[in-house]
Amino acid sequence: MANSSLRSAQRAKNDEFYTRFDDIQVELNHYRDQFKGKVVYCNCDDPAESAFADFFKLNFDYYGLKKLICTRYAKSDLFLQFDSVRRIGYKLEITGKDKCEKTDLAGGGDFRSRECIDLLQEADIVCTNPPFSLFREYIHQLMYYQKKFLIIGSINAITYKEFFPLIRDNKVWSGYTKPKEFMNPDGKIEKLGNVQWWTNLDTTKRHELLTLYETYTSDKYPFYTNYDAINVDKTVEIPKDFDGKMGVPISFLDKYNPDQFEIIGYSREVARPISEFANEGTYVQGGPAFYIPDGKKFKRLYGRIVIKRKEK
Repeated sequence: MANSSLRSAQRAKNDEFYTRFDDIQVELNHYRDQFKGKVVYCNCDDPAESAFADFFKLNFDYYGLKKLICTRYAKSDLFLQFDSVRRIGYKLEITGKDKCEKTDLAGGGDFRSRECIDLLQEADIVCTNPPFSLFREYIHQLMYYQKKFLIIGSINAITYKEFFPLIRDNKVWSGYTKPKEFMNPDGKIEKLGNVQWWTNLDTTKRHELLTLYETYTSDKYPFYTNYDAINVDKTVEIPKDFDGKMGVPISFLDKYNPDQFEIIGYSREVARPISEFANEGTYVQGGPAFYIPDGKKFKRLYGRIVIKRKEK
């Protein structure tokens, strides 16, 4: 039991990556007009420590906010085995200059508590860096209560069976930037290369047409061995004259315009077993993935998003 508790605490502590003020500012500046007159809720943010809380407090009037709500999570008894400081969950509400109210939370400030759900229902926009280990549960809650949001999460979230359909159905999309550095509770900088903003707020880039230059040839764009689509290694190499299905890298999402392309699926969910098409020993085994011919063998590819050009 002791080892189990330790592992749980370690996983929870690994969720504590604090977002830098500068990274918040760079991303949020793209959405200023969409925050005007809104109630903003930061439901994973200690008002005394969070850069999200600091940003919205400092920019309350500049962004024209109606109200800012921040809630702090009280550490559980599990954490107290490793942290001698007991923290109390509380909320901070700001409605204007010198109009600030602090209230303790009986439920401890967990975003899943009844108190925090009530605050969530009051909010117009949620903006925070939620615990990575609870991302699936967190995004489900936002979608269930039909909230607008701008949050930080792993790029690999697109591999989650609960999350990819939201991208495919244009209910969630990527933001503008990808934070690279976060602060650990001990004050050290942690570099993360697989993190980005996820949102359902409108972005200008979703309305920009991707200019295509390449011409399709069968040599440059082979069909997958185990799925009826061509392989495209780079977003800039999407052929301008191919109307069928194409597998593109995950980075395509940064250029995705739903008026220009349709997202059909993800390789992990649509790829047929390579064993149906190739002899054992001619391919590297693993989870569902696309393969292309590579001499007498078959090359396994990283995750691909399947897209198709929309009819004009």
